[in-house]
Amino acid sequence: MSERRFRTAALTYLGYGVVYWIGGLWLLSQGVGVMGGRTGGGTAASLLRWGVIGLVPLVAIPLCLWRRWSFAAGWVSRRTFAWLVAALLAFRVWKVAGVALRSDGGAVAAPWGGSVTFQAGAVVFVLVTILALVAVTRAAATREG
Repeated sequence: MSERRFRTAALTYLGYGVVYWIGGLWLLSQGVGVMGGRTGGGTAASLLRWGVIGLVPLVAIPLCLWRRWSFAAGWVSRRTFAWLVAALLAFRVWKVAGVALRSDGGAVAAPWGGSVTFQAGAVVFVLVTILALVAVTRAAATREG
């Protein structure tokens, strides 16, 4: 049972990571930086740099959730790691929900044409993050056999 929950958590986190990675690169390409601040627009070098940096947690976290491991005589395990990831996801929900609840009227061009408001985009990101949070928390709460 615990293996299935950890694998579900890993796959769900991978999905969450892909959504955030693509969304973040798109926002950067449109001149939107961290916390919705404006940038001068995403140059090819900055997109490449942030794209590569974003791949590290996108790959490393699901791998650490997928495979059983521990160190420090069992004091630190993937279960402990899952609790840490869950805490960080909960913080992300709180921060992005703040954007979703604030209606400042900002918008960005959508890849398919038209535009998407920051508020609507934040709602999608909050829902994706909550799904990952639930899956990772379920895995963390499961005793490994």
